[in-house]
Amino acid sequence: MVISCLLLDIEGTTTSISFVKDELFPYIRRKLESHLKNNWDSQEVQNDIESLRKQATEDATKMAGVPEIASFCESPALIQKSVISNVNWNMDQDRKMTALKQLQGHIWRRGYSSGEIKGHLYEDVEEALKLWTSSGKQVYIYSSGSVEAQKLLFEHSVAGNLLQYFSGHFDTKIGLKIESTSYQEISKSIEMEPDKILFLTDLPAEAIAADKAGVQVKLLVRPGNAPLNEEILQRFSICRDFKEIQLT
Repeated sequence: MVISCLLLDIEGTTTSISFVKDELFPYIRRKLESHLKNNWDSQEVQNDIESLRKQATEDATKMAGVPEIASFCESPALIQKSVISNVNWNMDQDRKMTALKQLQGHIWRRGYSSGEIKGHLYEDVEEALKLWTSSGKQVYIYSSGSVEAQKLLFEHSVAGNLLQYFSGHFDTKIGLKIESTSYQEISKSIEMEPDKILFLTDLPAEAIAADKAGVQVKLLVRPGNAPLNEEILQRFSICRDFKEIQLT
């Protein structure tokens, strides 16, 4: 395949699902209360809360059971309690909303900088990044996690700081990963024709959306990833290791 640019998913593609589910997400639940209390007067925390509040208000018109976030007129303790309830509920639903992902990235920042967290990478990732970029290919990340969270993972990875290999990062601010328009917007943003982009992901819904946008796709079959059904296996090529990807 003739490819000029690689667009990489993270969870299940460069990084194990178990790292995200068993380390990153539990870290948020453990640190959320102290993060809010210790940084209550910071503009960043107040902005995160306001974004979550707006999202909760919007969600309440579409679905039941969304925990509301207390008004800014209420006491800090009451607001913090409502934020914790809202964040935990959204995480239980595995929602990919920007407001949640922004807050998570801010909490993970402390974990990475303190050394409590090291970003997991599959063993083939570092070598592939070096090979692709040395061959003149551009490499971008597109993940539901915030751009900050993406950068933290690769800056503080088990292989060291790998940020130098990426030309840019995209998150849900450009659109949801299951919508074909998101890939069209990425194509415009990086000034690259869709058929020159190879998107690597583990999720069929994302693969289908990218394919509809004219982007080339490979599905990753990694340990711990969800099995792929026969229809998807017939529609898309797969690989188990980045070393299998041959670019011209």
